[in-house]
Amino acid sequence: MTDDPLILRALFDAALAAALPDGKFDNCLPPRPKGRTIVLGAGKASARMAAAFEDAWVDAGATCEGLVVTRYGHAVPTRSIEIVEAAHPVPDEAGLTAARRILALAHQAGPDDLVVCLISGGASALLSLPAEGITFADKQALNRALLRSGAPIGEMNLARKALSAIKGGRLAAAIAPARLVTYLISDVPGDDPSSIGSGPTIPERVDPEAVLSILARHGIDVPSHVAQTIRSNRVEKPGDAGEVHMLATPKMALDAAARKARELGLTPLILGDAIEGEAREVGRAMAGIARSARHYGEPVKGPCVLLSGGETTVTVRGTGRGGRNAEFLLALALALRGEDGLSAIACDTDGIDGSEDNAGAWFDQAMFAVAREKGLDLPSCLAANDAYSAFAQLDRLVVTGPTFTNVNDFRAILVR
Repeated sequence: MTDDPLILRALFDAALAAALPDGKFDNCLPPRPKGRTIVLGAGKASARMAAAFEDAWVDAGATCEGLVVTRYGHAVPTRSIEIVEAAHPVPDEAGLTAARRILALAHQAGPDDLVVCLISGGASALLSLPAEGITFADKQALNRALLRSGAPIGEMNLARKALSAIKGGRLAAAIAPARLVTYLISDVPGDDPSSIGSGPTIPERVDPEAVLSILARHGIDVPSHVAQTIRSNRVEKPGDAGEVHMLATPKMALDAAARKARELGLTPLILGDAIEGEAREVGRAMAGIARSARHYGEPVKGPCVLLSGGETTVTVRGTGRGGRNAEFLLALALALRGEDGLSAIACDTDGIDGSEDNAGAWFDQAMFAVAREKGLDLPSCLAANDAYSAFAQLDRLVVTGPTFTNVNDFRAILVR
């Protein structure tokens, strides 16, 4: 075996390190308030964000309190901020309870208080509070349907806002008149603050008819009472978004991986930090770029690495164990079958690819011989959305456990 897997993992690790919140609050702390500092947050990275903010705030001679909800297994120790865990990607009762408590704390904030909100990817599911007129079961059912539909993340978040009592700026409305400062770790293409975690502190007008059109286009059945809630769920008194600070983004992570590539003697080319589309189709497109680099030195001459981020989607048609990064990678590998000098890694920076226990996977050309030995039909695995099972049998899963950050997908194609 070559050193390709070590190089690929080093690039991924460099991206992860750049996306952590540690030390990033030091130069953007707000002034201390006359009253309390209340920290509220949600997302896969929110517990690590809470710990990092707490360290910086205490070092500045101040105190804080509050509540943050993160995914099961993603909690970290804190001093005075309470951390609770809930389910992702389909919300559960723990997330519902946490959302109610967070909204209640927001309402308690007074004009002399400072409310610090820590939002990262995953907050949409973790901060789940149904709007008046629908049940929690209604929200869960719609969330499951959206996850299976292949809808882009932006469209999914619009639908989530339309059914929420806390997203789409509704948390900001509850916080007023207290001062609000929001810190974000972006997991969305374009780093739009209103899309990260469905923008609980970012006021936004959502067109209900546009949301209903999105659901219809993806073949999602909407009961009449749910449609009525979508049409009537408006923010009566929008709050002020206050200050918004971006702590980490997909581009920051890719830039760090590019620096590591140069250290390793590779020429990096960042293809984009906001690439979307069906995972297997993006994989096939990336294969064409890699093949061109290998044979013609265009758009970059090897030895090089093609880096990209964003969030692909998977339209689930089979019954296998998948994950969008594993599906992307299997499609890429099949498109590059027989091409020497090419290897790749694709992982979700939160450490969980879809709902499995891996961050993603990696491949090299040697895996096809292993597949033959095991009698593994890789095209059939792709057709069944069963990329996880394929890479597990090939011993090419990437398992990190919780990474305590989330700047979306990371992809690197190594061209010798």
